[in-house]
Amino acid sequence: MSSVIASARFSVLDRSRIREGHTAAEALRDTVSLAREAERLGFHRFWVSEHHGVPGVAGSAPTVLAAAVAGATRTIRVGTGGVMLPNHRPLVVAEQFGVLESLFPGRIDMGLGRSVGFTDGVRRALGRDKDDAGDFAAQLGELLGWFRGTSPTRVHAYPAEGLTVPPFVLAMGEGAAIAARAGLPLVIGDLGNRERLRRGIDTYRALFRPSPWAPEPYVVVSGTVAVAAGPAEARRLLLPEAWSMAYSRTHGTFPPLPPAETVETRAMTAKERGFYESGLTGHIAGTEEQVTHELETLLKETGAQEILVTTSTYDRTALLDSHRRLAGIVNRGKNTE
Repeated sequence: MSSVIASARFSVLDRSRIREGHTAAEALRDTVSLAREAERLGFHRFWVSEHHGVPGVAGSAPTVLAAAVAGATRTIRVGTGGVMLPNHRPLVVAEQFGVLESLFPGRIDMGLGRSVGFTDGVRRALGRDKDDAGDFAAQLGELLGWFRGTSPTRVHAYPAEGLTVPPFVLAMGEGAAIAARAGLPLVIGDLGNRERLRRGIDTYRALFRPSPWAPEPYVVVSGTVAVAAGPAEARRLLLPEAWSMAYSRTHGTFPPLPPAETVETRAMTAKERGFYESGLTGHIAGTEEQVTHELETLLKETGAQEILVTTSTYDRTALLDSHRRLAGIVNRGKNTE
């Protein structure tokens, strides 16, 4: 077993994906249940996400869901992947994370992104437009200032002020430079384009400035990791998300996840089929042996300190089995160091 796997951290992000024939409430409870299992398996963090106006995603209030996850677990770090800062006032975000850190001291992470909504309608409903993402660096600076008590407004963010909640920036391209200049850990994904991934990481490391939050660069690579008894079973885990992504890119709305067997019988236009086939590539999927080799390669190529597993699928039993198999890979690596 390669030492690179043994020395890396492994964490889980769950998007609270709604499944066909199931409710949003079930999706949220599934997220909390998965967090308990991730803790039992020894994963380092468990994060939840923010999506608005998306029929296939129940996780629209990440700090609320993070509170439920933290309350249902005891030791695993809990956070957001992420709170989309342009959608919120930095003071309110600081207050929310201050409450979380006060209730669950030493366990809360503050993952922050710069997206401003999936569609024009969602952006209008949020009172935002695409240009608001351009203010991310200033918003980030203001948010961190609330924790340090440096706001020029003479207002104080209670109970956040004086607390240390580790911030992370979810980014590609320009966002990587923002993370570097702010001296924050970077969460970066795009396993399907390794050259672009490495370019973003290289930019981040080259521009990184040490800060009170991080003395040196810290890279978290995020992406789908599916582990099963055979390659075909691992690939089936990818089908529901690939179909939903293809549908969203051709219809403008992200639907609930269908079962893999339904996907296999669905008619698709040539355009949909192209997006679907593309959505099945660029992931880490296969048997334990195959996934071990691919993880070793990824970690060596990127020098990442952590892998954030973002796998979504319809079959929750198969998803749990995949996470258990991945934990087995990681634990075998640590036991053979």
